[in-house]
Amino acid sequence: MTLTLTVGDLTIHRIIEAEGRFLPALEMLAGLTPELLAENRHWLQPHALDPDDVFKLCFQSYVVRTPHHTILVDSCIGNDKPRGRAEWSMKTDDTYLRALKAAGFAVEDIDYVMCTHLHVDHVGWNTRLESGRWVPTFPNARYIFGKQEHDHWAALHATKPNPVYGDSVLPVIEANKADLVNNDHQLGDHVRLLATPGHTPGHVAICFGAKGDDAVMSGDLMHTPLQTRYPELSANFDTDKAQAAATRRSFLERYCDTRTLCCTAHFPSPSVGRITRWGDGFTCDAVAG
Repeated sequence: MTLTLTVGDLTIHRIIEAEGRFLPALEMLAGLTPELLAENRHWLQPHALDPDDVFKLCFQSYVVRTPHHTILVDSCIGNDKPRGRAEWSMKTDDTYLRALKAAGFAVEDIDYVMCTHLHVDHVGWNTRLESGRWVPTFPNARYIFGKQEHDHWAALHATKPNPVYGDSVLPVIEANKADLVNNDHQLGDHVRLLATPGHTPGHVAICFGAKGDDAVMSGDLMHTPLQTRYPELSANFDTDKAQAAATRRSFLERYCDTRTLCCTAHFPSPSVGRITRWGDGFTCDAVAG
C-alpha cells in the first residue's frame, strides 16, 4: 500500500509494511490512567484505539523526492531477522518491496537512506539476506546515521551483541555505505536534521524544504495521537521519558499553526497532518494523500 502527497517541490510517498494492533494503551504510555483514557476514548476509537483499548500503529517508510535526490526515511522491520515480537521475527513476505515498487521505485533508485534513530522497526530494510550474508538493500544509497545515535548503540553492542545493530546497521558500515553525521547535519538545500532526543539519546527529526520546512518526519517523537493532546505522556520504551516529553512539547510548539506537514512514523493512516492547538495540548489534523 502506498499513499502520495505533494508539498512545495517535494513528493512524499508512504511505504507501509504493517498496520494494526500494537500494545494496550495503559501498558504503552507512562502516566496514562484509566480515567484519562476513558475521557479520550470517544475520539481515539476506532481510528487509533481498538475496542480492547489497544493502540493501533502504522509501520512505514517515507520516500521523499526532492529536486535533487530520492531519500528513504526509516526502513521499517525487514525480513529474515530474529526479533522479540513474533509477527516481526523471521518474516518472509514481500509486502514492503511490493509497496516500494507500487510507488514507482526500485531499490536502486534510492540515493540516501536516513534513519531518525536505530530501533528495530526503523532499520530493518537497511539490509537483506543474500547468500547467507547481510548486504545493503539499497545498493546505490548512502546511509545517513546520526553519530550520537550510532555510537550509543555501537557501545552497547560491544558489551552485549545486539542483533538489530548486528544485522541492520553494522553490515552497512562494513560495506562503507554509511555516513555518521552530527545532529544538525544538512544535505544540500532541502534536507536538515533536527535534534529531538528522549526516545533515544540521538533521535532526530528530518526536515524537508528549500524555503523553510515544508515537511518534517517526526520519527518516534510520538507514537499515538494521544501524545499530541497530552505531550507529557511518554512511551514506556523511551530512554529518557522526561526528556522525551520536553522535546515533544517543543517540537509541537515549533510546528503549531504552520504550513509544515508532520509525517509521523506510527500514527494510523493517513499518518500525516498539520499541528494545531487543542487546549493545553495539540492535535495533528490529518491530511489525506
